[in-house]
Amino acid sequence: MDDPRLLHLSPKDNVCAATAALSTGDDVTFGDVTFSVTSDVLVGHKIAVRAIAKGDKVIKYGASIGSATQPISAGDLVHTHNLASDYLPSAGRVTEGA
Repeated sequence: MDDPRLLHLSPKDNVCAATAALSTGDDVTFGDVTFSVTSDVLVGHKIAVRAIAKGDKVIKYGASIGSATQPISAGDLVHTHNLASDYLPSAGRVTEGA
């Protein structure tokens, strides 16, 4: 049974949205796999529910929202530090003086 703290929006998705804050080390179950959360995840933020290789598409709502900029493991937070957005060309870009 899927953990109620994870909202899986489409069967194609490789991420879930957190419906409750998750803490580093929390165990969550998705499908028949249990894994540990690797960092704190705020409500509404994305968590990988299976491994995503560098360059692979991150799928949410059944559609690509971007590409992994590094390998992502199940239980990892998926955010601008490891995701290049398909929609925001400046996401993750470091600007001079920032």
